[in-house]
Amino acid sequence: MTPSPTRPDDGVAAETVELTKVYGAGRTEVRAVDRVSIRVARGTFTAIMGQSGSGKSTLMHCMAGLDRITGGRVLLGGQDLGALDDKALTRIRRDRVGFVFQSFNLLPTLTAGQNIVLPLELAGRRVDPDQLAAVVGPLGLGDRLQHRPSELSGGQQQRVAIARALLTRPDVLFADEPTGALDSRTGEQVLGHLRQCVDDLRQTVLMVTHDAHAASWADRVLVMADGRVVDDLDRPSPERLLGALARDVRPGARGGLLQDAEVTA
Repeated sequence: MTPSPTRPDDGVAAETVELTKVYGAGRTEVRAVDRVSIRVARGTFTAIMGQSGSGKSTLMHCMAGLDRITGGRVLLGGQDLGALDDKALTRIRRDRVGFVFQSFNLLPTLTAGQNIVLPLELAGRRVDPDQLAAVVGPLGLGDRLQHRPSELSGGQQQRVAIARALLTRPDVLFADEPTGALDSRTGEQVLGHLRQCVDDLRQTVLMVTHDAHAASWADRVLVMADGRVVDDLDRPSPERLLGALARDVRPGARGGLLQDAEVTA
């Protein structure tokens, strides 16, 4: 069944319809994402988990407008990204999408506070002091805003990156392996902050990870293999996730029962 187009007020933050992404052609063709249909509800924490090469990062990049799709549709807050030219797509990424990556991508010559407000300033938008305080307070950055990145720990730098992403009030915060460069204790703290963003700020978070423990912080986990969603799990334990991952990547397996089905929130 093909889902109907979303509306901005219907509780769906992001949606894909038969999304397909192909690299190369002929013998070199790689179907990185294969007819994936999902809906991500507003104010929820969704994790996409899979082994390397499963298509999880490609799916996220397509949903965030970082990569053009080969077929299907991607909708962000009801807006069909495929209908936009490059200029309009750039505005969408700037104004309605937040990004947190494994690398912090902070400018070393700017303070933490300057890094956080930089996207708004580049967009010519006014920085609301109350909104800034509401974002940095829960992240524990209030006394670190005048420090440069070199004066911050890895966990603090990642929290600055999260604050920068949240300040624009994005429809979706996309996090690609956000704890990949952190030790386990610091990574746990960052995951706790992402969870808090959802619970306290009603932010929508979509995180890509290969780590079952990290994924277990999410409300919902989509497991990918061979470019398809093969499991859709509700608040699974790390043990259940590891079992699902082992089952779906066994030799000879090609997807699962969900590979041709619509996956909804």
